[in-house]
Amino acid sequence: MRVLVATAVPVERDAVARAFPEPGAEVSRPGVTLRRLPEGWDLLAAGVGPALAAASTAAALTAAALDGAPYGLVVSAGIGGGFAPDAPLGSLVVADEITAADLGAETADGFLPVTELGFGTVTHHPPAALVAAVAAATGARPGTVLTGSTVTGTAERAALLRARHPRALAEGMEGFGVAEAAAAHGVPVLELRAVSNPVGPRDRAAWRIGDALAALTDAFGKLAPVLTSWNPHDD
Repeated sequence: MRVLVATAVPVERDAVARAFPEPGAEVSRPGVTLRRLPEGWDLLAAGVGPALAAASTAAALTAAALDGAPYGLVVSAGIGGGFAPDAPLGSLVVADEITAADLGAETADGFLPVTELGFGTVTHHPPAALVAAVAAATGARPGTVLTGSTVTGTAERAALLRARHPRALAEGMEGFGVAEAAAAHGVPVLELRAVSNPVGPRDRAAWRIGDALAALTDAFGKLAPVLTSWNPHDD
């Protein structure tokens, strides 16, 4: 099975690559450049935010399909914010729900997700058996991972998101975009986040980006055998 791993930025892609014994080679495709690793793994620095992540992931998926070698799984991976106390710094979260936190409309009665406006979707569900296997192999906690175009920077916003999404463990900026592209191609999706900072007031002195990147590398060292042996028919 071929696997596409989409990160936001090159430093996250490189953290994933360090989990593999060979560095791989750069491969250009229309609109994207991939790092191709042995055994069918391609790594993509897809860009920051759901729109660019969706566009880049869709380009890679389309190129693979046209090459006659489609992917069997897409993984959105990277670092992100964790909701305290459930997702502390350095911990791992695997999404059992990938949810767009701000896709909808503000009304006098509060926020309405796009689904309540009568169109679209706000949540994608990764394969349950795969989520369980990843959690068991890596120690990642399963839960909702939120996607937003704006990173949370206040305690009030963090509390509001947690009230709307009680199962939320982490926040990122790309997962839902990657999931939308995967869904358009009929490919299952997974999201894995290593927590680098708490969701809430921005305090860069408290961020632990290096620790989170190391946790991401360690996770993919344990994750690779799980994904290689995963059978989509188990879900």
